[in-house]
Amino acid sequence: MRKKILLLGSGELGKEFVIACQRLGQHVIAVDSYDQAPAMQVAHQCEVINMLDGEELDCIVAKHKPDLIVPEIEAIRTERLYDYEKQGMQVVPSAKAANFTMNRKSIRDLAATELRVRTPKFLYASSLDELIISVNKIGFPCVVKPLMSSSGKGQSVIKDITDIEMAWSAASKARGEATRKVIVEEFIKFESEITILTVTQKNGETLFCAPIGHRQERGDYMESWQPAAISSGQLQRAQKIAQKVTTALGGAGIWGVEFFLTKDDVYFSELSPRPHDTGMVTLAGTQNFNQFELHARAVLGLPIPEIKLERNGASAVILTESAGTEPVYSGLVEAANFPDSDFRIFGKPVTRPFRRMGVALAYGKEESTDELRVRATEVAKAIRVK
Repeated sequence: MRKKILLLGSGELGKEFVIACQRLGQHVIAVDSYDQAPAMQVAHQCEVINMLDGEELDCIVAKHKPDLIVPEIEAIRTERLYDYEKQGMQVVPSAKAANFTMNRKSIRDLAATELRVRTPKFLYASSLDELIISVNKIGFPCVVKPLMSSSGKGQSVIKDITDIEMAWSAASKARGEATRKVIVEEFIKFESEITILTVTQKNGETLFCAPIGHRQERGDYMESWQPAAISSGQLQRAQKIAQKVTTALGGAGIWGVEFFLTKDDVYFSELSPRPHDTGMVTLAGTQNFNQFELHARAVLGLPIPEIKLERNGASAVILTESAGTEPVYSGLVEAANFPDSDFRIFGKPVTRPFRRMGVALAYGKEESTDELRVRATEVAKAIRVK
């Protein structure tokens, strides 16, 4: 059952996915916009193209004739994926999922309007003037996001009227060329944020990983831990929402479904149809299968009888502070001396401020996630990137 897999996007999540596929005997072609991206370093073949150029994308698909096409990022001409499905290729998890989740308007309209799940209040704006009107309707504070962006790029919290123009400017720099719209979202005074990693199978039931807690800065994940504290009632509601949305989008694979938790309510926030940043914590051996192994098995149609939580875990990102090439890492010996811990260096050839270059991991059966978060952060701080 050797399949040819075309991976669109070759970052650190893609790298771990390639490793999981390699262990199952699959052939992977890693594609990205720059050479020596992390997943390219472990794939059988690699290609460098502009994935926002539909003709380039068509050429690569025609050249390799893959059995599976696996998008790892949002910056792709996702409408082309419908054509590839019609040609008999399996798009992971589906062309519909890739298209809907690339655009916050599509996924939010699906969740709030069609499926009627609980979300923050929201409006759209196509200009600075419309943004001012929408912000005044939603109220302060509120959140502004580009309709098309990833990893928190272009996201701003508006606390008063003086922040509006700056938020519009930040969103303008980050949003995709296909739309000038932004989404204005009610600021939920949540107690915590969680991710429910949800696995949809070709011929099996939908499965859920233990909830993952996470903390963000600048709209990007900084640390995560598993399991997150959540009441049984809230967990059931979150899982029900996750199943409802993933079923509507269709296909097999792993999904990162994000929620805000208040004292009494669960709010659907966003969804990614692929392994999730916060799911890096599963590399700490928290489960019988990490999220990348689950994704590989699901897309290949291999049955997953169950997902078991084996131990507690925490992750913390390793960042760089400056821009440069050929990064040099120090402190690895110091980091390796921490007990019940590990780290991954992603191998990115270029640095820039706040770029994620690796992840530190901590694990244990007896220690609390709070204790593990401290250790993971200490391991991350020990590793320096220049």
